[in-house]
Amino acid sequence: MNYIARTIEKQIKEKLFKGKVIVIYGARQVGKTTLVKKILSEYEGKYLNCELFPVERGLGELDTDKIKAFLGDHKLIVLDEAQNIKEIGKILKIMNDTYPEMQIIATGSANFDLMQKVAEPMTGRNFTFKLYPFSLQEIYNSHDLFFVESRLENILRLGSYPEVFLLKEDDAKERLNEIASSYLFKDVLKFDNLKKSNIIRKLLELLALQLGQEISYQELGSQLGINRLTVEKYIDILEQCFVIFRLNAFSRNKRKEISKGLKIYFYDLGIRNSLIENYNKLDIRNDVGALFENLCIIEKMKRNEAEKQYANLYFWRTYDQQKVDLIEEKEGKLFAYEFKWKKNKVKVPELFLENYPEAEYFVINKENYYKFLLKTKK
Repeated sequence: MNYIARTIEKQIKEKLFKGKVIVIYGARQVGKTTLVKKILSEYEGKYLNCELFPVERGLGELDTDKIKAFLGDHKLIVLDEAQNIKEIGKILKIMNDTYPEMQIIATGSANFDLMQKVAEPMTGRNFTFKLYPFSLQEIYNSHDLFFVESRLENILRLGSYPEVFLLKEDDAKERLNEIASSYLFKDVLKFDNLKKSNIIRKLLELLALQLGQEISYQELGSQLGINRLTVEKYIDILEQCFVIFRLNAFSRNKRKEISKGLKIYFYDLGIRNSLIENYNKLDIRNDVGALFENLCIIEKMKRNEAEKQYANLYFWRTYDQQKVDLIEEKEGKLFAYEFKWKKNKVKVPELFLENYPEAEYFVINKENYYKFLLKTKK
């Protein structure tokens, strides 16, 4: 299978040697190391794995001369998993201010951890990027629409983590189980020295089973034997570690609209299916609609980020169960999307169109999804 180019690679190269640090966030095993090593291969540079003790020690003191001596005279420096370095924000600031000709790329697998460490010291001194599992757009760009179509069911079942995507099915399942059981928890459990890995796993299983449904912190807490504030805290951590993301309810205080609803989706469906140990084919599953909905929402997010389209995403529902799966608020306009795996007749939410007559409404299914999620070649 041909190499699948990452969309942000070109964007990162355009920001090189502009006098700022480049920070790349993304979950473990999502391809950050492969990406930075590919960029590094085109420049004179040095790669450092910050999880290794010699690297932690070499960058452990806020001493410009010692840090420079450790890094050497390389034009480009990659600090992989940089959140492991104490005072990394201050170190990056010192190096950026003292040696602006040196380009530093720092990666991190825990968004909150690295972001918190670099935020204040690096204000105005960095460009940030997020790397996700392969997007449909990246797969399409490296192949064609026929290839995307041929792999769509697999993506719904096994996700699109780079290493998993390139493996045969049995090997992919085994690798997914490894990622879900070890790599993801490695970051999650670092937060506040969390010890209750069994609670985190049970919470993830519950969220996986409620995919596409509204969730309640209170109800989840009751099922897990913890309070709602702890549930909210754990969900926040899981979101910062790029396992899940939240979608809030959209409301302009119109009649019958709910305003405080919440849904949870997964950044990768392979991880979600691993948590509930269900890799079954689509024709014998009862959650295909939820899988397709999750895929469409995360792919919309990926496309917006890739194209620098700044949008707010929500879902919409009324107390009498009229609903819209995704509301996109962009450039002062509303776009409403309903996701249906099969091309069935859809009941249009009349109250939504009545409340928001200027909104554009679309039904997306497996026959037309590419028109909304892909920028196709002419």
